[in-house]
Amino acid sequence: MKNFINIKDISVRDLKKIIFDAKQRKKKRKNLNTLDVDKDNPLKGKLLVQMFEKSSTRTRLSFYLAIKQLGGGALTLRADELHFAKGESLPDTARILSTYGNAFMLRTDSDKKLNEFKKHMTIPIINGLSPSSHPTQVLSDVFTVEEIKKKSISKLQICWIGDANNNVITSLIEASVKFSFKLNIGCPKKYEPNKTLLNWANKNNSKIKIFYDSKKAVNGSDVIFTDKVISMNDKVNKAKKLKDFKNFQVNLKVMSCAKKDAIFLHCLPRGPEVSNDVFLGKQSRVWQQALNRIYVQKSILLYCFEKLR
Repeated sequence: MKNFINIKDISVRDLKKIIFDAKQRKKKRKNLNTLDVDKDNPLKGKLLVQMFEKSSTRTRLSFYLAIKQLGGGALTLRADELHFAKGESLPDTARILSTYGNAFMLRTDSDKKLNEFKKHMTIPIINGLSPSSHPTQVLSDVFTVEEIKKKSISKLQICWIGDANNNVITSLIEASVKFSFKLNIGCPKKYEPNKTLLNWANKNNSKIKIFYDSKKAVNGSDVIFTDKVISMNDKVNKAKKLKDFKNFQVNLKVMSCAKKDAIFLHCLPRGPEVSNDVFLGKQSRVWQQALNRIYVQKSILLYCFEKLR
């Protein structure tokens, strides 16, 4: 079995195998309905247990459909429904989940808790989101970029506008190293990426540049990413943070600095970090991006079960 917790911990070879498998599986589903099982039925009889400590729309739906399309089933739990919330220890909870399920997907408010579950589980564990990482989202984003641009992401210039110290950009930085693509980051000075992460990236031949001006960051880019200014993990003065980011909205003026065929992506849900005309405009691919979570998560599950072709 294999775990899927952080992109930086997975080999380039395996990451590319996941992307390749997802591309093949999406092609083969053109004439199938949403709940139809893939013809090879690779995870027949397998149960994915999902536990959500944080709200979720896309991760919840996409993992449910991913395991169903592979021939398995899903059981979705809330932590407050379990004895885990009433005092049962984490190690005992992990052992019970391992006894009943075949894989465990956790969306959590604690990186420490994620690592503790990993330590005590005997089945694969997948990080559906933690405070410092959102690997399933970002690997799916790599898939979406390559699908739309019809070329390797290593040949493209990617740009991130917004808070550069949250879980999505952390995974995007890790992906930029693994897939060797150029990454421009546009953010206010005090919202730069984590220094430990940047040091790791620089030691691994990263192609990352940081700008304190959104238009300069976007200049010449093929893809523009952003995320909510106030994320689920933020315990900050919201009014002050929104003021700090007033010059970092992705709007038509900012998009005009990118390449003419540049696309806009957002992991959702959205806030004031993107203007309505960009979000709903011709360059936006956010709905395709959200749908693709299903296909990549199917291949992540197969990776965890060591069944990638």
